[in-house]
Amino acid sequence: MAFDAKKFIEKQVAEIKKTVGNSKAVVAMSGGVDSTVVSVLGSRALNNNLTAMFVDTGLMRAGEREQVESIAKQAGINLRIIDAGKQFFEKLSGVLEPERKRKIIGELFIRIFEEEAKKTKAEFLLQGTLAPDWIESGGGKRASIKSHHNVGGLPEKMGLKLVEPLRDCYKHEARLLARALGLPPSISERQPFPGPGLAVRIVGEVTSERAEIVRKACKIVEEEIEKAAASGEAERPWQYFASLLCSKTVGVRGDERAYQYVAVVRAVRSLDGMTANFSQLPPALLQRISTRITNEVRDIGRVVYDVTNKPPGTIELE
Repeated sequence: MAFDAKKFIEKQVAEIKKTVGNSKAVVAMSGGVDSTVVSVLGSRALNNNLTAMFVDTGLMRAGEREQVESIAKQAGINLRIIDAGKQFFEKLSGVLEPERKRKIIGELFIRIFEEEAKKTKAEFLLQGTLAPDWIESGGGKRASIKSHHNVGGLPEKMGLKLVEPLRDCYKHEARLLARALGLPPSISERQPFPGPGLAVRIVGEVTSERAEIVRKACKIVEEEIEKAAASGEAERPWQYFASLLCSKTVGVRGDERAYQYVAVVRAVRSLDGMTANFSQLPPALLQRISTRITNEVRDIGRVVYDVTNKPPGTIELE
């Protein structure tokens, strides 16, 4: 049966009203399509009894905060911004293991939501969990591939009751809902971004300095690929970004030896993120990306392209 976005919206708005009742709720609004769809559904169901929260972890994409503020204003969503970068970097200091990173981020998100919820006396937390999130996080007879911060990364004891309207949806269905809700293409067609943010694009320890390096590299990858897609030079991938390896390699800056980071460019084709094939980007496009990254991000001296499918790899590096 074809997915009926209009009926789904009506059903979920009614379901949220029934579940939350006259109580208050908060919603995690990160700027991606999933959380924005849930924020709009929640706002329609609860009106002033819902507060959207954007937690600035210091691990977001360039311009993320400004975009969330703009969308919330257009959609009439009550938004609160929480600056929590210092907290996240302190908690992640010295942490190298990917699963531990994800669990630390998941728990800290919840603790921040709980603290903020006290200010509005909220009892419920709405979040944009999709089917791949809980499938890959494992549980029951399912093996754990990686803990998504909003599922496997959640603490065992929480002071908020979870509401997950998109729990059985996949990414392409979330996009259909965004279009049906009248959200702009900058949201409905936006590429996926991991809940833990740039933390899973930094192999090894996460620091504010390394986050800034990979943020700049990601921006270049996005700009060049989107420009190529708009001109017809290349097909727009499902997801495209840069990651940073923990090791450095020797290179040359001018006439001097340089010892700098390696950036891994990743672009994949997929429908729902459960499986993916690497995108065969034109060599000229890859060359432009490499040249810009090594010229504009001075801490990076080498750029490589990841040609691994999922499986055996995952889309993000950590």
